Amino acid sequence: MTGNVAEAARAVLDAADPLAKVKAARSAARDWRLGRLAHRFDVAMPDRPARPEKPELLPPNRMPKRGRGGSERGRVALMHALAHIEFAAIDLAFDLVGRFGAQFPTGFTDDWMKVGADEAMHFALLDRRLKQLGSHYGAMPAHDGLWDAASETAHDVLARLAVVPMVLEARGLDVTPATIDRFDAVGDTATARILTRILNDEVDHVRAGRIWFESACAAAGFAPETTWQSLVRRHFRGALKPPFNDSARDSAGLTRDYYQALAVP
Repeated sequence: MTGNVAEAARAVLDAADPLAKVKAARSAARDWRLGRLAHRFDVAMPDRPARPEKPELLPPNRMPKRGRGGSERGRVALMHALAHIEFAAIDLAFDLVGRFGAQFPTGFTDDWMKVGADEAMHFALLDRRLKQLGSHYGAMPAHDGLWDAASETAHDVLARLAVVPMVLEARGLDVTPATIDRFDAVGDTATARILTRILNDEVDHVRAGRIWFESACAAAGFAPETTWQSLVRRHFRGALKPPFNDSARDSAGLTRDYYQALAVP
């Protein structure tokens, strides 16, 4: 063995350059799959992951308006925002396994290493598409709201699973189909195909979050739906707004019993 899970996860979080982070993510997932990493967690995760100089990170309320994607400039801005989400999602996946993996059997590491590799692939696809359109990741400002959710839940794996895969990634299931339609409508089938691939993968990610959340609830003797609702009220700084992609959520096992009670008009 060449290392352990925590060391590999920490290497991903410590990589600032986007290409280096993608390579570290793929390497960690491959090494785990090939049995090169010990299931050991003796390295602490950082409070914040390393970030490149660009994009400039702004508070969400200072982000420039993107428009609705009717112009090529608007579509590029939307793609940049999506690339940033996937970039942050790499760190979220590896922080989850590095911070909490010792509390679970090896199947937890199996799932979140794969999720992290998926997020790295999604980012690479979007970054390459941005370059084909004359832009690149870092060309526009972004915000760090996703990592704020990680900081808020760094103390509690149930809270992390409740908020990150089961709220934030589930929201991606809701909004991505309309985004795909927007790119298809202007003939940008290349971007639409990338987003379709991301959408299909995200169903698996939400499912993994829900499965491990329910497993941890069962071990603690908690009712999953009401526990999730309590954690979301406490740790999620937003509202659950319809429309919901009920078919995709159902595919992930995230039934209405979870989110209907918290939905706002």
